[in-house]
Amino acid sequence: MSEPASISTGIAQRYATAVYELAKEASKVPAIEGDIDALQTALADSEDFRNLIHSPLYSREQQGSAVAALAGKMGLSEIMSNTLALLAKKRRLFVLPHLITTLRSIIAEEKGEMIADVTSAKALTKTQAEKLSKSLNASTGKTVTLNATVDESLIGGLVVKVGSKMIDTSIRAKLNSLQNAMKEVG
Repeated sequence: MSEPASISTGIAQRYATAVYELAKEASKVPAIEGDIDALQTALADSEDFRNLIHSPLYSREQQGSAVAALAGKMGLSEIMSNTLALLAKKRRLFVLPHLITTLRSIIAEEKGEMIADVTSAKALTKTQAEKLSKSLNASTGKTVTLNATVDESLIGGLVVKVGSKMIDTSIRAKLNSLQNAMKEVG
């Protein structure tokens, strides 16, 4: 059972703010950034990990011992390990993806950077990513970090989200627009 997105986002915001403040006080922000990368990779690569955080079938104790073992194996910082343990204890591991995204945004904002979520039909080459990053840097006036994902259903093109702006140049969006135009005519 998944909570509505707004509730998950609110919970994640509170935990992310607390984690950031603790890391800032202890001068451990770079360690937290490494933890975020490791957790994001684990979530992307491991279906078992995704099932663990979303499934209500696992008890608090099972989730707690599993995340403690994972945190140790992944070499996560003490702050992040304790946060994962607390999330498991409170049955809130389902907010982990939102927590990662929110924490990454908080850190980027504190550094004066922006994060651009880029979704493409196939993986961007290094050259394409650099060109896009330079273009976004010029248009925003800030250093932009790309968070690239692949969605083959786009067929081609890109969907770029920077802050509250979204640019959708995907073929899927153009086909949907054409389909709506055809419905209006007929």
